[in-house]
Amino acid sequence: MMYRLLFACLLLSSGLFAQQQIDRVVALVGNEPILVSDIEAQYRLLLSRTKEAPPENARAVILDQLLTNAVVLAEAERDSFTVSAVEIEGQLDSRISEILRYMNNDPEQFKAYYGKTPEEVKNDMRESMRKQMVVQRMSANIMQSVTVTPKEVQTFFNKIPEDSLPYFNSTVELAQIVVKPKVNNKEDERARQEAERIRQEILNGADFAELAKQYSQDPGSGARGGDLGITNRGSFVPEFEATAYQLDENEVSELVKSQYGYHIIQLLERLGNNIHTRHILIKAELTPADEERAKNEADSIRSLILLDSFTFDQAVQRFSEDEFSKTRNGAMMNPQTGEPYWELGDLSPEVYFAIEKLKKGEISEAIEYSTPFGEKEYTLIKIRNRTIPHVANLQDDYSRIQMAAKEEKKSRYIQEWVAKKIDDHYVEFKFQAIGSYADFFIQKNGQAKNPQLQRWMMEP
Repeated sequence: MMYRLLFACLLLSSGLFAQQQIDRVVALVGNEPILVSDIEAQYRLLLSRTKEAPPENARAVILDQLLTNAVVLAEAERDSFTVSAVEIEGQLDSRISEILRYMNNDPEQFKAYYGKTPEEVKNDMRESMRKQMVVQRMSANIMQSVTVTPKEVQTFFNKIPEDSLPYFNSTVELAQIVVKPKVNNKEDERARQEAERIRQEILNGADFAELAKQYSQDPGSGARGGDLGITNRGSFVPEFEATAYQLDENEVSELVKSQYGYHIIQLLERLGNNIHTRHILIKAELTPADEERAKNEADSIRSLILLDSFTFDQAVQRFSEDEFSKTRNGAMMNPQTGEPYWELGDLSPEVYFAIEKLKKGEISEAIEYSTPFGEKEYTLIKIRNRTIPHVANLQDDYSRIQMAAKEEKKSRYIQEWVAKKIDDHYVEFKFQAIGSYADFFIQKNGQAKNPQLQRWMMEP
């Protein structure tokens, strides 16, 4: 648990590190600076992930990766590649909620640690989060065609020296089917009437911002009077956006229903193709009967699988309501590693006790689970694989080794892609300005400590 808290805090604090010290620029890619604090934040994250001492050239490797990210970001912005404001807010909310959970949901403890409130930290992190997500999305787009053949997996594994084969603790590979409770019609109508009552108050002259602070159930914007800031197309769910772009300035919308609830939207200003809006969100609340229906649905899906009416994979595509895992054939990803493998100590108590005695291929009963946003779900979990502690081998760990082989190939692919783009971008190093810190990157003979870093220093 302490590891997960440290990991989450490092992820969040990396974007704040520069704001807490006088920083220095190590390099520029176009107008994008790479700072000492950027490198040190990633170095601390590396330290948190391994018990072994990092290699001597670790900071040089990190600098090369940050330079690569800067080029990917520049190319993404050149191609107008964006990430919606809703997705950014979701990531920020998720990370802050995770940290707050380990701080007993105590905002004062959070403020004591970071020196700022959760909302202030979110505001500070928003732009760095946007850049990070754009780079991730653009990188995935660049590498989407990369695949590996069984022969390539075998070759990758055979190249690993026998004394360097990793030792795996006992792990489970998990897949899931998620069923989300649906609000009943009576409760939905109550929420609609409540939203309409608030809308009429606004039309009769009440202050929109004050009503948003009082009633809105959007935890992000409610405290700001419903203000969603200036956003471009693609930032909101389709129902919301279709209405928002049709409003005149200062006009208040009719009620708009989305997957989140009922919205009252006001357009504050239009800036070309961008809009500045605020909203009030009223959610319909789930009842115990709604939750019971969802659990019964999950139980029925499990019964159908056990009766061979569907395979688990077919049921994922037909019934699961978690889009992230659904696009990965149900794989339940470990957020610490980005892989579907879990050491038992990394599992939440609900999942651990549900799968503790299951064998490979077996499916759990429906598990009641609360998301980081407090939403209840019912999950069926299948044990795709279960291992005892062992040295890596192709028979037990093929999918894991396949993933590693694919990641290595992706890394080569994007490095080759970036190599073709370097000459299109202005790159300048500030080694003289950072004094002895430059020793992490440059040898006494003037060569880079990392061969990959050397290519950035070559004259076009």
